Amino acid sequence: MPKDTKKAKKSGSNIFALFSQKQIQEFKEAFGIIDVDKDGIITQNDLKAAFAAIGRPVSDAEANNMVGEAPGPINFTQMVTLFAEKMAGGTDDDDVIVRSFEAFEINGQIDCEMFRHSLMTWGEKFSGSEIDDAFGEFKIDGGMIDAEHLKSLMVAKKEGEE
Repeated sequence: MPKDTKKAKKSGSNIFALFSQKQIQEFKEAFGIIDVDKDGIITQNDLKAAFAAIGRPVSDAEANNMVGEAPGPINFTQMVTLFAEKMAGGTDDDDVIVRSFEAFEINGQIDCEMFRHSLMTWGEKFSGSEIDDAFGEFKIDGGMIDAEHLKSLMVAKKEGEE
């Protein structure tokens, strides 16, 4: 029995080794926000309350589907494991993300309608409402997105940056 326990702990530590300390800290902050009742387990009710708090209510079925992705109760380690599984396809480095936005950039700005069209047409297509939500976070003036602000929203800040 103790050997199995040791293996379980080792498996968990391997999951944490996949992420930087900064990412683990961000996951802890996210877990703290999502675990609304602060019992150490994310439940369907926690998810519904957390999504409602950010203005995007989800149905019982949606929350149940999210919780159902885990093989058991979602504690912090299980949440990190789920993130690792979701990210198994890989993530783009910040420089790749920045260069992709720079492809749309003209004189420090990105045309809103061209960008909207691209997001709805190519790759993983976004819905109009998803784009509206995202555009609500951008600095937009005269139909043009502030490219530097957009890039700063999309990439992680380096250690020591604020």
